[in-house]
Amino acid sequence: MSHSAASQPAIARNSRPLTGEVRIPGDKSISHRSFMFGGLAAGETRIIGLLEGEDVLRTGQAMKAMGAHIEKKGEEWIIRGTGNGALLQPQAPLDFGNAGTGARLTMGLVGTYDMETTFIGDASLQSRPMGRVLDPLRQMGVQVLSAASGDRMPLTLRGPAHAAPITYQVPMASAQVKSAVLLAALNTPGITTVIEPIMTRDHTEKMLKGFGAKIDVETDERGVRHIFIEGQGKLTGQTIHVPGDPSSAAFPLVAALIVPGSDITICNVLMNPTRTGLILTLQEMGADIEIFNPRNEGGEDVADLRVRHSQLKGVTVPAERAPSMIDEYPVLAVAASFAEGETRMPGLEELRVKESDRLAAMAAGLRQNHVDCTEGEASLAVRGVPGGKGLGGGEAVKTHLDHRIAMSFLVMGLASQHPVTIDDKAVIATSFPEFMDLMTGLGAHIEAVEAMP
Repeated sequence: MSHSAASQPAIARNSRPLTGEVRIPGDKSISHRSFMFGGLAAGETRIIGLLEGEDVLRTGQAMKAMGAHIEKKGEEWIIRGTGNGALLQPQAPLDFGNAGTGARLTMGLVGTYDMETTFIGDASLQSRPMGRVLDPLRQMGVQVLSAASGDRMPLTLRGPAHAAPITYQVPMASAQVKSAVLLAALNTPGITTVIEPIMTRDHTEKMLKGFGAKIDVETDERGVRHIFIEGQGKLTGQTIHVPGDPSSAAFPLVAALIVPGSDITICNVLMNPTRTGLILTLQEMGADIEIFNPRNEGGEDVADLRVRHSQLKGVTVPAERAPSMIDEYPVLAVAASFAEGETRMPGLEELRVKESDRLAAMAAGLRQNHVDCTEGEASLAVRGVPGGKGLGGGEAVKTHLDHRIAMSFLVMGLASQHPVTIDDKAVIATSFPEFMDLMTGLGAHIEAVEAMP
C-alpha cells in the first residue's frame, strides 16, 4: 500500500446491537516472529493462522531477501530457512513500510552479521526513533554507517567481523528492544544477558526456546528478569499455530461493551498474561466479559470471550500495567468516553513513539468529537458520558497513518449520538485487513465515504 495514494475516509454511525461470533486474525507479534525465526531456522517451518497484514508481509519479504524460501500453500505458510548464521546480504534496501516491529527486530537479527543492510520505510516509520535499538547493537560492535537525524530511517548498518556478547539492561519497558538484543545474540559467540526490570510480552523468549535456542530466564526477588541466551546455536524449523491477536480483538470487544444490546463471542484469543491488561482493566470498569474454553496451543494460552453490553465506570489504570496493554490504550480511551466518571491512564510515555504520537492523536480526536479529556506529558484522563449523548459529529479525525487510531474512532462512532469520521481507512490493512467486513458482519454501521476534496 502506498500512503501517498488518495485518502479513503470512512464513517461510523450509531448502530443496532452487535451480535454473532467472530474469529480474530492471527497475533501480529507472533506472526512477525514466525516469519523471522522460520526464515532463520534450518529445515521447514509451517505456520497456520498467520496474520496476513501488510506489516507482517513486509517482514516475510525481508527474510526472503536474505535467503529464506517462503510460500503459501492453501491455508499454510511454508518456510525453508537459511540456518542460524547463514543469512545473506540483501541486494536492495529492506522496505518495512509501516512495520515498526518488523524493522526493529530485523535490525537486531542482521546487525551482528558481517554485512551491510539498509532499512527504509514509509513517512510514519521514518519519523520513529530507532536509537533505542541501535544503542545496544553499537555495544555489540555494529556500526551505523548512515542514518537520518536522530537515528531515524533511512539507515544503513554494518555488522562486525566478530560480534561481542553484552549484558544489557533495557532502559524502558519495550519488548522490541529486548527482542532486538536477543536476536542479535543469535549470531554472537558466548552468552548475552538481557536484564528486564519490567516484564514485557515474552513471545520472543518462548518461541526461541521452541526453535531450539539455548535460552534461560531467571526472575529475582524484585521481579527483575534476567534472560541468558547462548549464541551461534542451531535453530530447527517448527509448526506454529498463531492464536488470535488480543490487540485486534480489542476493537469488537469494546464495540460490544458500548453499543446497547450487544452480545458477541470472539474465538481463539491469545491470553498470554503479558497481553491481557485491557481485559483486566475493562473488567474493573464493570465490563461483562466471560472467558471460557481456556486451552493451550503451541505453548500459548488461548480462550474464547463472550462480551455483552455493559454500564462502565471510570477507573485509574495502574501505570505498571501499561506494558501489557500498550497498543490498546486508544480503544480503552474510547470505552472510557462512554463510562460514568473519570478514567485516568498514567504511564503512557511509550505512546509518544508509536506509529504516530498516539497520545496526542488520541486526545485531539476525542476533543474533536466532544469528549472531555486532559492530555498530560505521559497520561490521559477521560471523563465519560454514559450513553454517548452529545458525542461525535466532529471533523474527520486525523489518523496520522496509524491503524489503531483509525479503528478506535470507528468503534467510537458506533455508540456516539453523532457519526464519527476518520480521514483514511487504508492504513487499517497494516494489522487488521478484515476489520471493516468483520465489524459490519456483527451489525456495525461503518462504511467508506467519498474522498474529501
